[in-house]
Amino acid sequence: MSEGEVFHEKQRLELCAIHALNNVLQERVFTKETADDICKRLAPQCVVNPHRSVLGTGNYDVNVIMAALQTRELAAVWWDKRREVENLCMSKVQGFILNVPSRVSLGIVSLPLRRRHWLAVRQVSGQYYNLDSKLKSPVCIGGEAELCTFLTEQLSQDVAEMLLVVRREVEEDGSWLNADSKK
Repeated sequence: MSEGEVFHEKQRLELCAIHALNNVLQERVFTKETADDICKRLAPQCVVNPHRSVLGTGNYDVNVIMAALQTRELAAVWWDKRREVENLCMSKVQGFILNVPSRVSLGIVSLPLRRRHWLAVRQVSGQYYNLDSKLKSPVCIGGEAELCTFLTEQLSQDVAEMLLVVRREVEEDGSWLNADSKK
């Protein structure tokens, strides 16, 4: 499969969480409307919903991502970045959703501000791809060794976090972690 055949949603408004979900699933499953419905379900009594931007432009939090994955029989496992990414059982991980600092820009002008941004990484046809919605097209990372380098670099940023996207049974049995790493 070429980069042109890899599903890749591009950034719109503050919908990076939705783009990351769809990119990691490799199909358009979630929309702003489905994410807003999840927000209402998570906080039904709130006038101002704590799981999204007050302006209604997106900026969804991790709870929305986790609830969305659950509707697909998937789970998000928070990765303790004190561990080595080489400890992951990559064959059990369907993809990665990272939350990283990102520059804010207005058109072509980059502002001296940084905000949090969701991005997806996924294996497609034996190669891992950076599916960041701010990229013009998917960027091939390479194989497992290159993926470990990429993830380690991303997680070296102070505020970066990573979720593993796995099937529910993989979350329950902990098989996303190599057996010798569980000690």
